Amino acid sequence: MEPIITVKNLVKEYGEGARAVDDVSFEVGAGEIFGLLGPNGAGKTTIIRAISTILSFTSGKIEVLGMDNQEKAGEVRANIGILTTDIGAYERFSGRENLRYFGELYGMEKKDLDERIEELSRLLDMEAFIDKRAGKYSTGMKQRLAIARSVIHNPRVIIFDEPTSGLDVLASQTVRNFMQRSKEEGRAVIFSTHQMYDAEKLCDRVIIIHKGKTVAYDSVENLKIKTGTGDLEDVFLQLVATG
Repeated sequence: MEPIITVKNLVKEYGEGARAVDDVSFEVGAGEIFGLLGPNGAGKTTIIRAISTILSFTSGKIEVLGMDNQEKAGEVRANIGILTTDIGAYERFSGRENLRYFGELYGMEKKDLDERIEELSRLLDMEAFIDKRAGKYSTGMKQRLAIARSVIHNPRVIIFDEPTSGLDVLASQTVRNFMQRSKEEGRAVIFSTHQMYDAEKLCDRVIIIHKGKTVAYDSVENLKIKTGTGDLEDVFLQLVATG
């Protein structure tokens, strides 16, 4: 499996040497959904921000597509899409205008951008509402727009940070389906969550972080075998309790 993301011995310190992330290492391959799991405050969001170049880190190394994400931050950002619970749509714009705006921020040519908007509109079943003002959208419509916005530039890496938190069943299913499609297209997908049901259903491998440290790093099936448990939630509870 080709590594698309490599995180080596990542450390992030705050204040008096307190570590939000303490010597974390992992790889994410092409065509893989990789789970970044842990309770609130475990360090997941810090890791995501470090990978996406939003946050500097104390020590360690991160490479995306073979590029050092500190030395080539702009190129790394151009290859990453991030979906969070923050929909982030301009409500006075239509869906199409929102997508065009974000595509232009990435420097996309008009022809390529128009074709990409049409492609995503079909893939995400947005054709019936893409030209309506985003302020009139339902939660599910806004979520589809958020997905399209995060991948408008056709990134090789997609990061989902607690993307189903607070969503209804249909909107959550839209996110899960898109993650699966991204995997099938050969993208590297990081899924950061504390929702064990979603992680077990989707992830090929996971890393479990607790208090900034790695307590497990393996496939879901191997972790269930090692802990003698029946599902990922039980794995998680056992390892976090003893980690």
